[in-house]
Amino acid sequence: MIRRGVEQIVPEDELPKKLQHSLDSGTPLRVKYGIDPTGIDVHLGHTVPLRKIRQFQELGHQAVIIIGNATAMVGDPSGRDEARSKRLTEEEVEANAQDYLTQVGKVIDLDKAEVHRNGDWFGKMGLAEILQLCGRVTVAQLLTRDDFAKRYKSEKPIFLHECLYPVMQAWDSVEIKSDIELGGTEQLYSFMLARDLQTQADLSPQIGMMSPILVGLDGNRRMGKSLGNYIGISESPYEMMKKFMQLPDDVMRMYYELLTELPMEDVDTLLQGHPRDAKIKLASTVMSQYHSEQEAATAVERWQQEIGGGGLPADIPNVDLASSELEDGTLPAFLLLTKLGLQKSNGEARRLIAQGGAKLGEDKTVIKDPVQKITIENGLIVWAGKKKFCRVNLI
Repeated sequence: MIRRGVEQIVPEDELPKKLQHSLDSGTPLRVKYGIDPTGIDVHLGHTVPLRKIRQFQELGHQAVIIIGNATAMVGDPSGRDEARSKRLTEEEVEANAQDYLTQVGKVIDLDKAEVHRNGDWFGKMGLAEILQLCGRVTVAQLLTRDDFAKRYKSEKPIFLHECLYPVMQAWDSVEIKSDIELGGTEQLYSFMLARDLQTQADLSPQIGMMSPILVGLDGNRRMGKSLGNYIGISESPYEMMKKFMQLPDDVMRMYYELLTELPMEDVDTLLQGHPRDAKIKLASTVMSQYHSEQEAATAVERWQQEIGGGGLPADIPNVDLASSELEDGTLPAFLLLTKLGLQKSNGEARRLIAQGGAKLGEDKTVIKDPVQKITIENGLIVWAGKKKFCRVNLI
């Protein structure tokens, strides 16, 4: 079971009533989760509500997944202080949707879920119907949203099509007769708007169940594809492992709480130890949910060998270096790094060496002087930090 107590439930007093009515009537609750296919990676932030949906499924309720192929064309303004610049084509959205469903199937039981595309109903609406729907929401209501309020105050543009997004998202709940909608805390406005629209349609209003926002690898902003600070559940275990080990220490408790089922007493004990050990345990636990335990264990072992200091990488790339560029078989250390493509400029190479980040050979001997003459031999391993390295191939 996924632990309780981290979600914000609005209105909280209505949830027990819905659950009791479902039990008495033998009617499963319809639990909605919407996702806009604006990219191809389902990341760990998405899995927080998805794991809750799986819990509802295990209790016999009906999962309803909304693929926002219509809303994706608009762009979700939630949590943004500026407009989304890139607009996707219909073909891109549909290709992403297919990939999304494959990945979502790693978290929930898609065979027992309903899947709808909101373009199925919005595509049939004429202008009159759209205007009628918009007439149920005031501009003043929209400006109560934090994202719009911030942009309005700072005189950044708010485009009319963005204002349609929360209305469209709310109308999805009317179309599929949602009882509970899952999402992040930034979705409160849309969730409550859905209740209003459902009431106007003589439907029982839904309950919003909002999970905390999982921060990304930077430890500050929300995890997101556009921010490049995410861990995708379809990434290879080794790529996931490397990203987990980059996490700031102070976000690990949140990750354990939202992404695992480990008892928090055990987590707190674990966090009192070395942060590296806690990150390895976290990575192993989460990776095993989306890959096999053996694949997760192999990723941990490889990281420990290659990056954690336990040995040489298994796939050191060979980089050609012309013998004619050498002077008496040597090169200054900073120039060696740039010629091998390990640093973009001589200045960057000098700074890395000054910081002790450049090393040579299997024993990783530290280069201490940027102008130190390095004797170049075929097969020499050169390191630029922990993640950049190559083997010299003299030609």
